[in-house]
Amino acid sequence: MSRTQNLRHNVVNQMLEAIAQQHIPSPLPPQAALAEMFNISRTTVRHSLDHLEQCGVLEKVNGSWVIARQPDDADGFAATLPGPEAQTNLVEQAFFQMINQRQLMAGDSFSELQLAQAVGVSPLAAREFLLRFCRYGLIENVRRGHWLMKKFDQEYAEKLFELREMLEIHALKRFINLPADDPRWIAARDLLSRHRQMRDTIATSYRNFSQLDREMHKLILSAANNPFFDQSLEVISVIFHFHYLWDESDLKQRNIVALEEHLAILTALVSRNDVEAIIEFHRHLITAKESMQRSIRQYRG
Repeated sequence: MSRTQNLRHNVVNQMLEAIAQQHIPSPLPPQAALAEMFNISRTTVRHSLDHLEQCGVLEKVNGSWVIARQPDDADGFAATLPGPEAQTNLVEQAFFQMINQRQLMAGDSFSELQLAQAVGVSPLAAREFLLRFCRYGLIENVRRGHWLMKKFDQEYAEKLFELREMLEIHALKRFINLPADDPRWIAARDLLSRHRQMRDTIATSYRNFSQLDREMHKLILSAANNPFFDQSLEVISVIFHFHYLWDESDLKQRNIVALEEHLAILTALVSRNDVEAIIEFHRHLITAKESMQRSIRQYRG
């Protein structure tokens, strides 16, 4: 199958799903609006509309496309998108990356269709991820298919830190007691090496620190062997980097300090200096908390 044909088949499938989920009204928006909605050319829009007319899903009335009936499985094409689990992972990674790269900021609104099209997944996969993530209070479903990035305050941040400290200190103590042959010790040494490499380039690569930060905290939390701990990582990581976007005046210095704190934690950890590792981790949490509080105060002006 050619790339163009594959694109058209995917767009038809996404349009069918959008109609079924009532994300597209009847009559349909103009072709230019559909092209923007699905991030495709008008030519692809026309081909897709023609296909849906041939299927009987759409019909033209007084020059406008209207929904003639609800879609069924026979109207689309064989799935060319990744499986459901792979789509969920793609949405999660892309959503977090959009936050980290300032493509989504506090107060911004976006649609499930926009997110799905940007990632190359079905709108349903995007919706399911957002519905799961919204329980953390960082996004709000303002109307069907449309979401808002919320702002949070000092009280929210402090509650987050209570959760973070409880989870991560517990997980760190479990990590310290891992057997010597556990592969996570190798992962810790590798992560320490990568931190040392970044220290040499941190002046220019400080924006890349967020990935190392996520990996280190994920590795430590993994020692708890608790799926609920793992789920907490997503909200902790996203909110921490979300608040950093409010004020970038000292982002470089913040990341340099955090990198040095990571180095101290990992060095103590791989050296099996248990007490020092816990002390350094507490210090890291205190620094992060102060940083978030300062950022929130500056943002509120």
